[in-house]
Amino acid sequence: MSYQVFARKYRPRTFDDVLGQDPVVRTLRNAIERDRLAHAYLFVGPRGTGKTSTARILAKALNCTGGPKANFDPDEDICIEIAEGRSLDVLEIDGASNNGVEQVRELRESVCFAPARGQFRIYYIDEVHMLTTNAFNALLKTLEEPPPHVKFIFATTEANKILPTILSRCQRFDLKPIPAATIADHLGHIARNEGITLDSAAAWAIAKGADGGMRDAQSMLDQLVAFCGEHISEQHVLDVFGFTSREKVASLASALLSRDTPAALSLIEKEAAEGRELSQLLGELIGCLRALLIAKLDAAADGEGIPADLWSDLLGLSSGIASDRILAAIDVFAETEGRMKWATNKRLHFELGVIKAIQTLSEVRINDLIDLLTRGADAIGTEPPMADPPAPAPAPAATSRPPRSKPGTFDQIDTLIDSAPESSDPPPAATRAARDEPPPAAASANPTASAPPALNDDPLIHAAIAKFKGKVVVG
Repeated sequence: MSYQVFARKYRPRTFDDVLGQDPVVRTLRNAIERDRLAHAYLFVGPRGTGKTSTARILAKALNCTGGPKANFDPDEDICIEIAEGRSLDVLEIDGASNNGVEQVRELRESVCFAPARGQFRIYYIDEVHMLTTNAFNALLKTLEEPPPHVKFIFATTEANKILPTILSRCQRFDLKPIPAATIADHLGHIARNEGITLDSAAAWAIAKGADGGMRDAQSMLDQLVAFCGEHISEQHVLDVFGFTSREKVASLASALLSRDTPAALSLIEKEAAEGRELSQLLGELIGCLRALLIAKLDAAADGEGIPADLWSDLLGLSSGIASDRILAAIDVFAETEGRMKWATNKRLHFELGVIKAIQTLSEVRINDLIDLLTRGADAIGTEPPMADPPAPAPAPAATSRPPRSKPGTFDQIDTLIDSAPESSDPPPAATRAARDEPPPAAASANPTASAPPALNDDPLIHAAIAKFKGKVVVG
């Protein structure tokens, strides 16, 4: 028997084998057990997340002996035929190469035939978004009212390209990227079954590099076994795929938070000289900053796989940085990631992004000034009043000051007025005329005439004006 790659050898065979898609599995199991089967299903998700495997498992559950039932025997003949693509009742169609109206017409003509062995005739169309608009329209009527023995299962990575009229006729299931921890555990399971020593750090590096795709992770493990044999370490993973270790990512994040531009640029230079994938390094850095941002909001958040000692150091460095600054740095790197995707000189854009991010962390913003002024105003408002100097002889026009319930800004105004020196000599008439002062009679007759109407009834304003009148000598 020829060699079989891990992605095919360890393909899920039952619902219990599907990893990281618990809501989808639970819904399908309940639908089968409660006899609430739809006539069309649509599986949407990134590559390697289990769309085809889930579709085959659903087909086995529908056509197994005594089915439909969720707990079937994957080793019986009809289930093996479905798994190997040999079943006459389960037709797997490639949407990319069978995307025309003629192929859809042939499908419509074949739906009237009864199943050969199982209970249902199942049509599985992979990459269904590749069908043309005319092919979709030709499928509409059959998809809306198929014969009772027909089930449709569609799979796609781009649901936005499917007509809304098709989407409305299907039950949609979104398969999410598989968590890195789940992938790492499954890789350890495969390694134990194959007699391979896989370090936990190496399994985590593969899982992070797979970016949520189990099939990608299994293919990478296959390649590593061919490269280094029965013992796989983290350094092997970094050398083969150009990934960056978690320690290097933590060091770059530390230089960024410390605003150490030379250290950050030196680390990028070394990684580029060693042939590391800079786009992957930038993605890891963004993930690290995201984890730090979440940790500032939720103390129970983890460190995205970064070792505990390094993570505690990063938390200490980020404690003095506001959350909006970290968020601004993430925005800078997100823009840099978009430019690096199509740039030939990725290192240049990465270095520019690091410099701009450090400047963003160091700059002073208007929010900082507003906070500073607010704190200063609060301090002035709560400052205890200064001791009043001995009051001078009251002027004839002065009135008694009303009691105040708490010290405040008017206390400080009164203190300044009390401490102002009295002038014994009235200013000459020429000086008063030059300043365009009002006539003495108008000033003494109605001292509150120029005050806004809303302030005329305020006893504090009356007291301040009366005291001011007693201090100023009008010539």
